[in-house]
Amino acid sequence: MDAELFPRERTEVAPGAVHVPDWLDAERQRELLAACRAWALPPAGLRTVRTPGGGTMTARQVCLGWHWYPYAYARTVVDGDGAPVKPFPEWLDELGRRAVRDALDAPGAAAYDIALINFYDADARMGMHRDSDEKSEAPVVSLSLGDTCVFRFGNTETRARPYTDVELRSGDLFVFGGPSRLAYHGVPKVQPGSAPPELGLTGRLNITLRVSGL
Repeated sequence: MDAELFPRERTEVAPGAVHVPDWLDAERQRELLAACRAWALPPAGLRTVRTPGGGTMTARQVCLGWHWYPYAYARTVVDGDGAPVKPFPEWLDELGRRAVRDALDAPGAAAYDIALINFYDADARMGMHRDSDEKSEAPVVSLSLGDTCVFRFGNTETRARPYTDVELRSGDLFVFGGPSRLAYHGVPKVQPGSAPPELGLTGRLNITLRVSGL
C-alpha cells in the first residue's frame, strides 16, 4: 500500500475499544487466508446463517472451537450439516492474547477458544448487534482480511446513535473489552475491489476471536 499523507495510527474509539491499523503484515495475512480457506471446506464448513425469524445473514460464516447459531453455542453444526465443529488451534489463542496485549496494553485474557469467521461479498452487510452469548467478559478480538469495510462501533444501550464509523482495511486489528465489551457494532458497507491485489482475495474475511467461558 502506498504511503499516506497522514499515516493511520492506533486509536481508542471508546473506552476499552482500540483500532490498530496494519497489525498483520502481508505474510501473516496470507497465512491466515490460507487457514480460512481450509476451515471453510465441508464438513462443518462455510454456511448461511438463518435467524429465528426466518431471515438469513448476508455474510456467510464458519466457526471453530464452538459453533455459534442464533443465539447459543453447540459442539456440532446444529443448523447445518450436523458435523462436529472444527477444532480451535492453539496458535489462534496465542494470536488473540498477543492482540489484546498490543491493543489494550494489558495481559492476555483467559484462553481464546472460539473463532467466528465471516465472509462478506460485495453485497453483504452485518446489522448492529452485541456479542453477548459468551459467559466470559474477556475482550473480543477482530481481524480483517481483504476488502475494506466500514465498521460501525456503537454504545452498550441501543443500536442507534451515538456510534463511530471506523475504516477497517486488510491486516487491521480491532479489540473491544471492558466497558465496551457489550457495545453494539455492525458492518454497513464493504468496499468491493479494495483488497490488496497480492493477497488474492475477492471479498472480505473477518476473524473474530472470543473466550466462551463455557
